Formats: sequence, C-alpha cells, structure tokens
Amino acid sequence: MTAVSTTTDTDRKPAPWGRIALHAGCLLALLVVLYPLVWLLASSLKPANEVITSLDLLPGHLEWSNYKTALDGVNDVSIWRLLSNSLLIAGGAVIGNVISCSLAAYAFARLRFRFRGPLFAFMIATIMLPHHAVLIPQYIIFNQLGLVNTYWPLILPKFLATEAFFVFLIVQFMRGLPRELEEAARIDGCGPFRSFFLIVLPLTRPALITTAIFTFIWTWNDFFTQLIYLFDPDKFTLTLALSSFVDSSSQSAFGPMFAMSVIALLPIVLFFLAFQRFLVAGMASSGLKG
Repeated sequence: MTAVSTTTDTDRKPAPWGRIALHAGCLLALLVVLYPLVWLLASSLKPANEVITSLDLLPGHLEWSNYKTALDGVNDVSIWRLLSNSLLIAGGAVIGNVISCSLAAYAFARLRFRFRGPLFAFMIATIMLPHHAVLIPQYIIFNQLGLVNTYWPLILPKFLATEAFFVFLIVQFMRGLPRELEEAARIDGCGPFRSFFLIVLPLTRPALITTAIFTFIWTWNDFFTQLIYLFDPDKFTLTLALSSFVDSSSQSAFGPMFAMSVIALLPIVLFFLAFQRFLVAGMASSGLKG
C-alpha cells in the first residue's frame, strides 16, 4: 500500500510575487499617509521664497532660524506660555470628558430609571447636531456669565457630559462587562458609587484611554472655538498663534509658521505614544468582557 500525500489550500504558501505586491502596496500607502508630515518637516527648514517657488521636497538651504523665530513666540508671548495654555485647555478637557462621560455612561448602562431609553436616544441624536448650531447659544450664555475671554467656555462643557460620542462609546463597553461582579459587590455592601469606582471604572480603562486620546487630539487641534472665545494674546494657544504669522496683507512667514506647526504636533505625538501601549494592553486584556 502506498501512502498518498494530499495538500490543502491552507498548506500552500503564498506565491513570492503576492507577498512582494502586498508589501509594495503597504509601502505605497505609507508614503501617501506620511508625505504631508514629511513635507511639513522639510518646509519648516526652507526659506520663505523657496517654500512658494520650489517644488523640491528637500530644502536647498537649511533655514534653522525658522525654529528660532518660532521659539521666540508671537505678539510678545513666548512659545512656552502658548504651550502651557494649550496644555491647560487640553488637560482640562480630558479630565472633564473622562469623569463626566464615564458617569453618564454608567447611569445609562447599569442603572434603571424612568425614561432611560428616550433619554439615551435623545443623547445619541445630539451626535448628528452640528457644533455650529449650538455655538451661538453657548456664546450668549457664557457672555452673560462674563466668562468670554477665559478658558471656562472651553473646559466647563466637558464636565457636563456634552460629548455624546464618548458617552455612547463607554456605554457600549460597559454593557459588555459581566453584571455578576457588581452583584457580588452589592452583596458585600457596595452601593452604586462604590461599585462604579472600584469595579466598573478600572475595567473600563480601554474606553477611558480612547476617550482621553481623542479628546486631547481634538481639543489641541481646535481652532474655531478657541478663536471665538479667546481675545487676549496672553491666553492664546499654539493653534491660535499660528494665525498670527499671517498679516493683514495676507503675507505669511511660512518658515516660522511651519516650524511652529511642527512644535505643535510634538505633544500630540508624544501623548499618543505614551498611552497607546495602555490602550493596546487594555484591549488585549479585555477577555473578561462578555
């Protein structure tokens, strides 16, 4: 009797040309994604006339003075003051969203109260409401409270769970947590708040970190809302300071503007790199769900 060897499709290795095409496609997509960043880095080291006239990616002459001008700040405000203002607003927004959205999500996901379903549906419907539709009413309210030209209009709404997207995100995550843990804690005498802080909140870390990352990035890059509420140059953020490089005659100091743009990108990149491992680790250890 002779043994007949059989091969299945799973045993066959993919053709070398297929792997080469896959890698080439990934590299091409990577180049397309990274090209704007590379162009920004290169333009931050170019003279102003070369930014406009030259199509070369690499600068013909390295203009390091662009970064010196950017580090000097704008409107007699140092870049460190601009950076601290941006960090204050973004940090306050992160703390506010994480606290308020997690509390609201716990109420919708775990507690039972009247009109919970309609209220949750109404909250989800606000995601489709454009931000500009509520900007004028909010401005009138903050203006009557005397809070315009302060940081409160940019931070205070975050402590009121106004970001329906993050509430929905955390609600969906909490609904996947086993209720047996809270029931056991309730038998041991834990109330809703202790169950939330001691049991639910630590298990919701992946959703909270996701909320923190996106809140930080969106708040840091927000230009329009900060432009509406902040008038004093001493209260400007890095995002607002970039507009100061364009004068009334539409003449721009492109080199220093791009250099400050690179500096403004660094905190976002560092923040993401610092927390992505917690995000990935939290997602990998979320086998407790379900």
